[in-house]
Amino acid sequence: MIRIKEVIVVEGKDDTKQILKAVEADTYETNGSAISTADIEKLKKLQDSRGLIVFTDPDFNGERIRKIISQAIPGVKHAFIKRKDGVPTEAHGSLGVEHATPAVIKASLEHLYTQTTNPQQLFNHQDLQEAGLTGQPDSRKRREKLGQLLGIGYGNGKQLVHRLNMFRIDRSAFEQAIQQIDREEDHE
Repeated sequence: MIRIKEVIVVEGKDDTKQILKAVEADTYETNGSAISTADIEKLKKLQDSRGLIVFTDPDFNGERIRKIISQAIPGVKHAFIKRKDGVPTEAHGSLGVEHATPAVIKASLEHLYTQTTNPQQLFNHQDLQEAGLTGQPDSRKRREKLGQLLGIGYGNGKQLVHRLNMFRIDRSAFEQAIQQIDREEDHE
């Protein structure tokens, strides 16, 4: 089994259990969406000594935790799962990492993104508009698909520009993803 050097930040114990089915790793559980200043201080120390991988649920609270940690601790790595890979198998339960298969978790940990503190402005709002990611009736659906294809999660127009720049997404990868979305829409 693969051993992960960094500490993986997750939301709860069920996430930890699922991650340990896929890889050997140490996790730090935030226990939900509340992150205290004490948590941030501990995470800063872990980032300095081992590095951090933020691996939160693909929902509002997961994104909120990711944003808080990213703003407080420069240089953390990010792993994402697609929303469809975090859907619970039972009628009750919430969307999350705890429902992802070990194969999905391994794949996510093989495709990490590192946040930069001063992102280069490779993309702007006009790029999103030209790609049909803003200002169109189906723009939200296209942004969701783009976030899945690039592995950076969902964002509204402003957030998406920020993520594309923060994770230094390559222009050709962006264009290939847009072409794939266009091809898939042509076949619908």
